Amino acid sequence: MNWTLEVVVVPVADVPRAVAFYADRLGWSLDHHTPLPDGRAMAQLTPPGSGCSIVVSDGLTEMPPGSLRGLQLVVNDLRAAHAELLERGVETGDIVVYGRTGQRPSDLGDDLNNVGFLHFTDPDGNAWAVQQITDRP
Repeated sequence: MNWTLEVVVVPVADVPRAVAFYADRLGWSLDHHTPLPDGRAMAQLTPPGSGCSIVVSDGLTEMPPGSLRGLQLVVNDLRAAHAELLERGVETGDIVVYGRTGQRPSDLGDDLNNVGFLHFTDPDGNAWAVQQITDRP
């Protein structure tokens, strides 16, 4: 039996602002934007090439807006992803490398496979990591 992760709920304070960030800034597909009966709303968005989507909503979960940590995207070229995010106006940290001695800034000659990361937050403060994986065992 397959167990697939398909949706992660991301708590936000302002659904239109979150949709603008994820769809317009990050370039994710807006799958649907649904008003709820009590005046709130929810929207589902999917990163390019992903089998998992996010649902942003104000009040769909007990988590306060901006409290989600540990979300991780994977790309095959972290330097290109970093450049794209900056070009789209997304504030990110620098590319870092994680190793036996901890975290350090990346150098141009670093092999980033599995150890290269960058980090960003959405407008509410939900934290994302982007990891480079170019080769899987």
